[in-house]
Amino acid sequence: MTRAPATNGPSTASDSRTWTIAQIADEFAITHRTVRHYEELDLITPERRGTVRIYHRRDRTRLNLILRGKRLGFPLEEIRTIINLYDEPRGQASQLSYVLDQINDRRGDLERRRRDIEDALKELDEFERRCKTDLRQLRREPQSPT
Repeated sequence: MTRAPATNGPSTASDSRTWTIAQIADEFAITHRTVRHYEELDLITPERRGTVRIYHRRDRTRLNLILRGKRLGFPLEEIRTIINLYDEPRGQASQLSYVLDQINDRRGDLERRRRDIEDALKELDEFERRCKTDLRQLRREPQSPT
């Protein structure tokens, strides 16, 4: 079954380009298993010709969005919701509103994590400073015979 990739404008020759699982995996530096996992989750839906998977521009675009979402820390279910909103009527507006809410949530989470990391680094700096001070004092003190 051949399906046309989703486009917002007139078709171009590049719209009909297809990729194999090996090409997709290599391009995105992921394993075949990862690609198949996203397919099992219905995040991407390549055309099947027997046992061969044929990836169209839509699959490639969705895979790019999945990986971007993962890099930003979104769970796969949130990524699915965001991607699927695009296919709904007025998908772009609802998708953008939803994504903006998710971005705000994610930003808040990352800001909290950054503060936690900064606090941990300050504690490590203080602990390191105390250890260095203690080590200098130990080196200055004469060692007593045991």
